[in-house]
Amino acid sequence: MMKYILVTGGVISGIGKGIIASSVGTILKSCGLHVTAIKIDPYINIDAGTFSPYEHGEVFVLDDGGEVDLDLGNYERFLDIRLTRDNNLTTGKIYQSVINKERRGDYLGKTVQVVPHITDAIQEWVVKQAKVSVDDDDVEPQVCVIELGGTVGDIESMPFIEAFRQFQFKVKRENFCNIHVSLIPQPGTTGEQKTKPTQNSVRELRGLGLSPDLIMCRCTTALETSVKEKISMFCHVEPEQVICVHDVSSIYRVPLLLESQGVVSYLSRRLNMPIETRPRKMLTKWKEMSDRSDRLLEQCSIALVGKYTKFSDSYASVIKALEHSALAISHKLEVKYIDSACLEPSTLQEEPVKYHEAWQKLCSSGGVLVPGGFGVRGTEGKIHAISWARKQKKPFLGVCLGMQLAVCEFARNELGWEDANSTEFDPETKHPVVIDMPEHNPGQMGGTMRLGKRRTLFKSPSSILRRLYGDAEYVEERHRHRFEVNPELKSHFEDKGFRFVGQDIEGERMEVIELDDHPYFVGVQYHPEFTSRPIKPSPPYLGLLLASAGKLQSYLQKGCRLSPRDTYSDQSGSSTPDSEISELKLPSISSE
Repeated sequence: MMKYILVTGGVISGIGKGIIASSVGTILKSCGLHVTAIKIDPYINIDAGTFSPYEHGEVFVLDDGGEVDLDLGNYERFLDIRLTRDNNLTTGKIYQSVINKERRGDYLGKTVQVVPHITDAIQEWVVKQAKVSVDDDDVEPQVCVIELGGTVGDIESMPFIEAFRQFQFKVKRENFCNIHVSLIPQPGTTGEQKTKPTQNSVRELRGLGLSPDLIMCRCTTALETSVKEKISMFCHVEPEQVICVHDVSSIYRVPLLLESQGVVSYLSRRLNMPIETRPRKMLTKWKEMSDRSDRLLEQCSIALVGKYTKFSDSYASVIKALEHSALAISHKLEVKYIDSACLEPSTLQEEPVKYHEAWQKLCSSGGVLVPGGFGVRGTEGKIHAISWARKQKKPFLGVCLGMQLAVCEFARNELGWEDANSTEFDPETKHPVVIDMPEHNPGQMGGTMRLGKRRTLFKSPSSILRRLYGDAEYVEERHRHRFEVNPELKSHFEDKGFRFVGQDIEGERMEVIELDDHPYFVGVQYHPEFTSRPIKPSPPYLGLLLASAGKLQSYLQKGCRLSPRDTYSDQSGSSTPDSEISELKLPSISSE
């Protein structure tokens, strides 16, 4: 029987349910189980594609082109799985499917209501999606971790709570359990850990028909025994069912924290799962990673030049991809967030201090990253940053819009086309070096971009990026864009040493750019950050970190192998056994 673990949240949203759900999945996967994950978002949007990054963080893109919540990125990275768009369930999707059925007459004239029709649709969706394989071996999952977004008591999440209240009886008690994540505030005046919000939250959950099996308490410092006993007494659970999830030095420590408090043995008893209670290889890898991230001494700084820099979740996957690469080369990562608008001359007139601070950050960084984005604001600042990186021979990576602006910058400053631009920002430009794609439908915003996994062929055997990908003839990465480099102008660029080394299968879309006579000047039309994993960093990002740390040439000369001190031990049992990193044998770094 499929085992379902529902993760709910109380007190406040953004408490870390996604990381906790991912960590629970990770420790179960390390016991040899096949785990899948579903994220439920109670908003009415069909998907996350039309959100502003300030509204909900970044939009994560899946292989099938699904634009989903950034928590699915956590699941993919932690569990090393590949999800589909149906693993992200929204109120909008459920209502749309029920209304479509009603229009077809499937309900045979019945009054269509929230209970039972909406709640039944939710349960059917979960049961169906839980069976879809997410691993490369096509095995049906045994455990499904379901995260319900928002907080218990929200009006919009009521139908989902009711659906799971019914669901627990349908699938039987031994196949369903609830983990409730709650905040334990610690007011600065007294420093005392307060349990009242958690008591209220659990009472509300119980009133709606769900009883928590584990209460995971988010707190800044470890829970005191007396506080744990108080929660146990007032929330009607055993003390062992109260789990402390305090702030840790790195998110890689969260699975270890949960495992050390007996979560695996509790779940195996509660859900009657015949598993080794002592997780093995995969957690050794997590311990090594977190130990290493705490011990790093050398630092590498990357300037992230974007327009959503006030909210770090806007670039969640980009930051993670940089972290994975920094960890792989044993460097501590310092990300310098620069609002691209602050680099523009107009800021010099209006706010000179901001202007000089932004340029100081850029000039003092080891490498420059310009990520994707939409809209004209801040694009000129990004072009200034790219121009500086190109002329100063600073390592540079442009992703999606970052690559397109690198093309605009080169056209303006090296080809002499002063008005060169993207038709997204200047429809009247005489030199449209970036144009909208024929299949883009301007009438509809949602789901009309070039989305999902596409193949990119390398055209040049000497390409740095091709070598970083292990001399692959092609790569398959995820895309999300409406505009593309104008293929008709390609020859003008290549004559000046600005090469388009990767193209799509038809040879019409420019996918990868590289610049001759530069240590690392790379642009990619796709988003490599979406497939980066802790033990298998994304090659374009790894190249940027290596170049910024001055190690790229030696890495390429060694045939793209990391030096022994930068590799994980063979005991770490990488969840991606083909990973080159795990091929190098090394004695294990102290395991407990």
